[in-house]
Amino acid sequence: MKENNPWGFHLIIDAAECSNVEDAEKIKAFAKDLVKRINMVAYGDPQVIHFGSGHLEGNTLLQFIETSNIIAHFCDEEGSCFLDVFSCKTFDPQDAVKCFEEHFLPKFVKTVWLERSIPLSSSDITLGI
Repeated sequence: MKENNPWGFHLIIDAAECSNVEDAEKIKAFAKDLVKRINMVAYGDPQVIHFGSGHLEGNTLLQFIETSNIIAHFCDEEGSCFLDVFSCKTFDPQDAVKCFEEHFLPKFVKTVWLERSIPLSSSDITLGI
């Protein structure tokens, strides 16, 4: 039977009471620093767009990397951030968390590290919820 090796690596960061969430230039600087610190190669420049309304209003970051992407949404009102780093090339999640904390100074951080894989049989397919 074929072995199910990790296909990708996914870091999820949920953070509260962050600084700099309304500053698009600081978010772009973070993306550039993060790409370097986790040893990735950026594919184009980071994109930051401000949209939404009410407590959902804020900046969204999209940074393509050669091995996948970095995506985050920052909420202006709450100073919260929801960051996803996904890559088929492994990286050190602690380096990514440290970089995030240095740029946004969150008071509270929750992280999840996942090794993603391809289902090898129908028994591997679940809703996971």
